Amino acid sequence: MALLNFEKKYRVRGGTLIGGDLFDFWVGPFYVGFFGVTTAFFSALGTVLILWGASQGGTWNVWLINIAPPDLSYGLKFAPLMDGGLWQLITICAHGAFISWALREVEICRKLGIGFHVPIAFGVAIFAYTTLVVFRPLLLGAWGHGFPYGIFSHLDWVSNVGYQYLHFHYNPAHMLAVTFFFTTTLALALHGGLILSSTNPQKGEEVKTPEHEDTFFRDFIGYSVGTLGIHRVGLLLALNAGFWSAICIIISGPLWTKGWPEWWNWWLELPIWPAG
Repeated sequence: MALLNFEKKYRVRGGTLIGGDLFDFWVGPFYVGFFGVTTAFFSALGTVLILWGASQGGTWNVWLINIAPPDLSYGLKFAPLMDGGLWQLITICAHGAFISWALREVEICRKLGIGFHVPIAFGVAIFAYTTLVVFRPLLLGAWGHGFPYGIFSHLDWVSNVGYQYLHFHYNPAHMLAVTFFFTTTLALALHGGLILSSTNPQKGEEVKTPEHEDTFFRDFIGYSVGTLGIHRVGLLLALNAGFWSAICIIISGPLWTKGWPEWWNWWLELPIWPAG
């Protein structure tokens, strides 16, 4: 009942970015809005294009379906439909769906009267995707540098790009991205484990309060960031993981064309090492 009462408070007219009252309604628990309609449109169109592309590819094995970008020889031009043009259309649909979803989140935040942390965070994920299929290909001069849409083909692309730079783990931005990904899982695993342990006490014991949670981490690592702070830390870590994963690929090619191990030669050339 508490949730239903709360819904009545925010299910009010207004807060829309475009379209006014035209799409300002709900379907069950889901807010629609103009950008909900565009999300559904682009998602459906992109899915249909993927299925049609799969039907032309000779296999319905979900692991082997592949929608490849245009050949490098096409540069930044529109390619024929079966020579990469389908990939270009699907990429447009993907951006239409992702950006529409983010703007729909903005409208929901406006109705609730809360900050825009959720759409901003989702925007970082969109940025990472756009870096791979738009920004980097633009800087390299060909859409063919984007990754293919397919499970095995995508994994092959990742492996090939890594070997193209000899050893991608030597990419300093990649190091930062992996570190933030692992730290995110560590921090939120600690947080989630603590919440479950405090709210699921032994039989006959009382549910523990946030003071117990703070005390645990003060005893464990000497400091507790607090119940609100841990969510801020988790968000900061997660956004950095996505951001640096985008940076690590966009500098590979447009800014650095050699093997990444060679980049670290600057360390060996510091004047602090003895001669010989």
